[in-house]
Amino acid sequence: MTETLRCIGCGAIIQSEDKSKPGYAPKSSLTKETVICQRCFRLKHYNEIQDVPLTDDDFLKILNELGSKKALIVYVVDIFDFDGSWLPGLHRFVGNNPVLLVGNKEDLLPKSLKRDKLTRWMRRRAKDLGLLAEDVTLVSAQKGSGFETLLDRIEELRNGHDVYIVGCTNVGKSTLINQIIKRASGEKDVVTTSQFPGTTLDKIEIPLAGGSVLVDTPGIINHHQMAHFIGTKTLKKITPKKEIKPLAYQLNEAQTLFFGALARLDFTSGPRSSFIVYMSNELEPHRTKLANANHLYETQKGEVLAPPTKEELADLPELVPHPFTIREKTDIVFSGLGWVTVPEGGVKVTAWVPEGVSVSIREPLI
Repeated sequence: MTETLRCIGCGAIIQSEDKSKPGYAPKSSLTKETVICQRCFRLKHYNEIQDVPLTDDDFLKILNELGSKKALIVYVVDIFDFDGSWLPGLHRFVGNNPVLLVGNKEDLLPKSLKRDKLTRWMRRRAKDLGLLAEDVTLVSAQKGSGFETLLDRIEELRNGHDVYIVGCTNVGKSTLINQIIKRASGEKDVVTTSQFPGTTLDKIEIPLAGGSVLVDTPGIINHHQMAHFIGTKTLKKITPKKEIKPLAYQLNEAQTLFFGALARLDFTSGPRSSFIVYMSNELEPHRTKLANANHLYETQKGEVLAPPTKEELADLPELVPHPFTIREKTDIVFSGLGWVTVPEGGVKVTAWVPEGVSVSIREPLI
């Protein structure tokens, strides 16, 4: 019986027949000690992503397994994009298993924000969204901080059982796994990492003490994330790489803030108010009068209002309006882009995002 070879990067079963299917590797590479599929090879060496046809059903099948096993679920979210990286309905899949909620990319949030305040906020927000977390911990997978605490908590909570790591695409799950492997085995970059959605194809199992395994599951695609509507250039620009610097705007009624051509916020009525923007430092908001906003958008998208570039605009759905009445200090969250904090209530706003992208309001994070 032939042994099943799996790619050490993404976990897909290696095959040499069909280039368009997961796990393709040329026959010449099969003799090597560690086999890596062509997709992971290109990603690792050239940072090129190749799409692979994994359906939502494939992801659901993997999620469905969770409830039937005794395991610790380590649920990774992107703190900068907490709502955009949330998996609706995850609580239905985990069964009675404990959930450790991990906020990744904590290095992107202002240092002035007290971390214990942040974990309390995450716990409350998770509860609002239907999930009771056993504990909450913060890491920066990129910088490698917070891992001692994370590994201690995993060891305490797993109770000798397997550990499943879940999260949606783009939350930095593979980078997090690489950090865990590095600490456990001294190996570097074993799992393919990339800032593009959907890198892990099939589950990857990493042995733990006592015969249990740590299972890395594929990132689940969250269709309302901005990342699925834009090109790679724009994605790089709107994905923060270092601590975000908030920008404060004093707006009068009937003024508009544009965030490139990706989103906009109209201040439709209320007294002169502050609006504090938490987005990538590379994204420069543009202020204008509400009366001029439509004309400016039609004539300047892809130019004054960028990103995206003119070429990338073709695939961006039309912006659609979402009106909100703000009664107290609130965050307006643009999924995948960041958020705007309105410190005072008594204002009405309309948030515009590409059709299919989500926008919501929440208790303020900062």
